[in-house]
Amino acid sequence: MRHHPFPHDLVTAQRSWSETYEELAGAGAPRPTVLRRRLLRLSAEVYFHPYWKHPRPTAGRAELLDLVRAERERVRGAA
Repeated sequence: MRHHPFPHDLVTAQRSWSETYEELAGAGAPRPTVLRRRLLRLSAEVYFHPYWKHPRPTAGRAELLDLVRAERERVRGAA
């Protein structure tokens, strides 16, 4: 497993955001209002996480998203 500089809670929030987004984007998503509210809460949690308070390259957010996507692909491939 590759080491990454992101805190565990930030990665978990981004992972939850991605899962919620996919669920909301699915055809006939149940409880769309609940999912939209969760997505907004998770967006704020990721965007305003203390990790981002220190100067970092803009690519950091994209790297976080890439990390979560790669983890999800590994899980899907193992299933």
